Amino acid sequence: MNIDQGLLDIIVCPDCHGELEARATIGAEELVCTSCGLAYPVRDDIPVLLVDEARKPA
Repeated sequence: MNIDQGLLDIIVCPDCHGELEARATIGAEELVCTSCGLAYPVRDDIPVLLVDEARKPA
């Protein structure tokens, strides 16, 4: 994942305004909210910060 650290420092979860943490798994890159647990996809190094696109916590 190649997202600027400055950007990661200022973006927050659009749902609860919690802090986002970058996580990379096999075949998927996500920004996961440390508060509510929603996981937002990262496509071509661009975070998709839409609640409708987020994966719900398991």
